[in-house]
Amino acid sequence: MNRLATLGISLSFAIGLAAAALAADGTAKSVTGNLEDSYCYGTMGAKGAGHKVCALKCVAKGIPVAFVEKGTDQIYVLLPNKDESPLPDDVTHRMEDEVTITGKTYNKGGVNFLVVDSVK
Repeated sequence: MNRLATLGISLSFAIGLAAAALAADGTAKSVTGNLEDSYCYGTMGAKGAGHKVCALKCVAKGIPVAFVEKGTDQIYVLLPNKDESPLPDDVTHRMEDEVTITGKTYNKGGVNFLVVDSVK
């Protein structure tokens, strides 16, 4: 019985380590949704074509871009694919539009991140 318990604990630990390693590398994914400025969307629920001019101004001033997945309303904070780089123009010029972003997803502390590799 003691051996079985040790085996179970060891197996659980190994699975946990494997999951942590996969999470650290990110998961490749394509997500379709809308580009929103996180301040107006998060605090006031502002979105849509009537909010496009404001969203363009907010992102130009450095407000993070929230990407709201179509169908699930799951929110991702968008990140550039290289440290100390801006988001691609394909993102910042298409605020309030529906796009498909391909990249790697990460989840830290309950926050979803999506590193932008391509935008269609």
